[in-house]
Amino acid sequence: MTEAAIEVRGLVKRFGENVAVDGIDLTVPAGTVYGVLGPNGAGKTTTVKMLATLLKPDGGEARVFGRDVVREADDVRGLVSMTGQYASVDEDLTGTENLVLLARLLGYSKKAAAARSELFLETLGLTAAADRQVKNYSGGMRRRLDIAASLLSVPKLLFLDEPTTGLDPRSRNQVWEIVRAIVDQGTTVLLTTQYLDEADQLASRIAVIDEGRVIAEGTKGELKASIGGGSVHVRLRDSSRREEAATLLAETLGADVQRDADPVALTARLRETRTAGDDAVTELAAHQTGVALGELARAGIIVDSFSMGQPSLDEVFLALTNRPAVSEEVA
Repeated sequence: MTEAAIEVRGLVKRFGENVAVDGIDLTVPAGTVYGVLGPNGAGKTTTVKMLATLLKPDGGEARVFGRDVVREADDVRGLVSMTGQYASVDEDLTGTENLVLLARLLGYSKKAAAARSELFLETLGLTAAADRQVKNYSGGMRRRLDIAASLLSVPKLLFLDEPTTGLDPRSRNQVWEIVRAIVDQGTTVLLTTQYLDEADQLASRIAVIDEGRVIAEGTKGELKASIGGGSVHVRLRDSSRREEAATLLAETLGADVQRDADPVALTARLRETRTAGDDAVTELAAHQTGVALGELARAGIIVDSFSMGQPSLDEVFLALTNRPAVSEEVA
């Protein structure tokens, strides 16, 4: 059996009258990326801080590689590293100075600290900026430097708490590549995120947290299958006719229809009939979709494109919580 990097049972944390974490259970296999998905205020960061020994739980228990996070906190700290939501490096120091300082605090000699700093700056594509003050770095560069600082002493478990918040798409992709490389070298990563595509890209298993509780857990495929059938995605020519199209789709497909962020896009989640068998279900969904497109055409509503497929994690989250996941920028 795969060793468990994290085992959590009934974890609770209160702040006055507010219950931030309300009886969470988790098991994280070693050597994987485990995603914790949820909106702002769901309890993700509080959970990570308890696992990293930065907060003491008010109830339940948690173990990291078999060590209790309360009774064996020093042992746990020797196994983990953490990158929080915001870069924690010193902006007045250069990239090299930041890494050398931290390496020396970790016990490396001057020579070893300099060598390790150089290695990680090169690995994370920061060599050209090594002698520049961090305050002159872009957001993506700061995040990469922050991750480098977390990896100076290679941890068995790395906590990444919303590591790409506020980054542009290119910088996010760079961070994703770093995460994949870390896991390939044997480190377990616990990734908290509110970005659904990030969890979809990186995590082998995902826990969905809302209001301090785990409301669903499994692989991406299991979570998507748990809410029923596939989805039909439709893009219209004219945004002014979206409401009319949504009504027609709902009536024809007998499905819930979501108004996507794109003003000309709609998504209908089909209700799957498992007893018919997988092939029959696919044929039924295709037939239903054809009928629905025909109704739209008869109503004079032009469809620029449509597609069928598995539900997205966004649809999973909407089905589980009755509200879409909201990114920090939107909030």
